Amino acid sequence: MSPVALDRRGLWIAVAAFVIWGLMPLYWHLLRAVPSLQIVLHRAVWCAVLVAAWLTLREGRGWLRAVIVQPRLAGMLALSGTLIAFNWGLYVWAVNSGHVIEASLGYFINPLLNVLIGVLFLRERLSRPQWIAVALAGCGVAWLTAGYGRFPWIALCLAGSFALYGVIRKFAAVEAVRGLGVENMFMFVPALALLAWIELGGTGGFFSLRWGGWTDMLLVLGGALTAIPLIFFAYAVRRVPLSVVGLLQYLGPTLQLLLGVFFFGEAFGVDRAAGFAFIWAGLAIFAFDGVRAARRRIVAQQA
Repeated sequence: MSPVALDRRGLWIAVAAFVIWGLMPLYWHLLRAVPSLQIVLHRAVWCAVLVAAWLTLREGRGWLRAVIVQPRLAGMLALSGTLIAFNWGLYVWAVNSGHVIEASLGYFINPLLNVLIGVLFLRERLSRPQWIAVALAGCGVAWLTAGYGRFPWIALCLAGSFALYGVIRKFAAVEAVRGLGVENMFMFVPALALLAWIELGGTGGFFSLRWGGWTDMLLVLGGALTAIPLIFFAYAVRRVPLSVVGLLQYLGPTLQLLLGVFFFGEAFGVDRAAGFAFIWAGLAIFAFDGVRAARRRIVAQQA
């Protein structure tokens, strides 16, 4: 694969996914009165309902059967669904527990894992400026991790789970929306059963005066907010080199970091700023190299 050989549609869809994820802490902050586990369970249930309804209207009732009859593909989607559910749960808990900046660190680490996986296992190639960009970003992540003051388990678990999710979805030969629908159907029954148990136990609050109708609506719409960027990501990851997706993913955590500092008021000293400066320098080099390569291709096509 040649360096920076990009599908432009896939590229812009990937950018949209990461921007949505970057701004998502604002949405989960509106639900801070709801326990994190219940947010994740509602997220899984309503995402499954909305995606299944869309697929049924578009493709009929056979969309689920078409995947389930392929045991290997179904197993891959069951695993990817488990990984993304774990990632969701940890992320929502981190946001509503005052760890937005550490969550952003996890998503800064994650693209490096994607780049390394793409190079080491998928035989993707990087140009020299891209290698410099990766090295700078790696130095920034290492600096932030070393200076964090404690083992950043939230960040590392978020990074690892989403990197593995991306690899599985890259090789799962299924259309993006259908794959998301099957993933969510594997989570639907356990999530619904646990929600019912919580509600019957009196510790829930859905359809009651405890949280109010506004909160109930936000919980339902959280399913759509979950589905849209995941569909975008699954679409893009099959059309854009994993190394490129990995570097683009810095958009999301950069937005999360800014929200953590300026909206949530979390601490951000000189040491952390130095680490992020390395990362942003790497991003600038990667972007410049991409623009230069695109211009070279245009000149070559016009010659």
